[in-house]
Amino acid sequence: MNKKRCTAIVLAAGSGRRMKSDVAKQYLPLGGRPLIWYALHAIEESSVIDDCILVACQEDILNGYVREEIVERFGFHKVASIVPGGAERYDSVYNALQAIKETGTAGYVFIHDGARPFLTEEILERCLAEVEKTGACVAGMPVKDTIKIADEDCYARQTPDRNTLWQIQTPQVFERVLITQAYEKLMQEKEHLAAAGVKITDDAGAVELLMNRPVKLVEGSYRNIKVTTPEDIAVAEAFLAIS
Repeated sequence: MNKKRCTAIVLAAGSGRRMKSDVAKQYLPLGGRPLIWYALHAIEESSVIDDCILVACQEDILNGYVREEIVERFGFHKVASIVPGGAERYDSVYNALQAIKETGTAGYVFIHDGARPFLTEEILERCLAEVEKTGACVAGMPVKDTIKIADEDCYARQTPDRNTLWQIQTPQVFERVLITQAYEKLMQEKEHLAAAGVKITDDAGAVELLMNRPVKLVEGSYRNIKVTTPEDIAVAEAFLAIS
């Protein structure tokens, strides 16, 4: 049986706010290449992924930087289109899903943070195998540290069982129709959810809450870090040095 078409959404529309940099973090140098290169390279070389939607800052799209200095310079032929990001992560994902919906070709959608440079073929293969069975899965790893739930005064209120806790990563992978319906519902109800104090911080949360669907956890990698703060660059450089 032929594999359903797999499209990756790579989110790279963030700023350098937490990185405390004048350069958006996705373009910061890592091992002599822009940070975003690593995720796009993994997708370009993957036998799992058929094509890619790259989400970038509107300004970087309009001035040609993303296409000329990233996509064309490094020969990322799987990047089928570049779409502008939104004010929030869910806006960016929604824009990319609309681009996929217009073609109606993807069977599965792999949503990945462009600031996670250590995406591997093994992670992609594990996610594909699971989404084919369940329709919804996310990469992650069991937490190593004890986690405390704090009250409003920063006193430890509860200590959940560490054996039940996972640190969630990307890619987060879904049947296209399922994740598209979840995000369309999210866009319709986001003001109501915000007023109720409900925060949806990842794609799995949208599927769990709005579609009432369970999402399977799939082993990612402890190296599959998200580069967010300056010290993360140092950690990423160290991983590159030993890879």
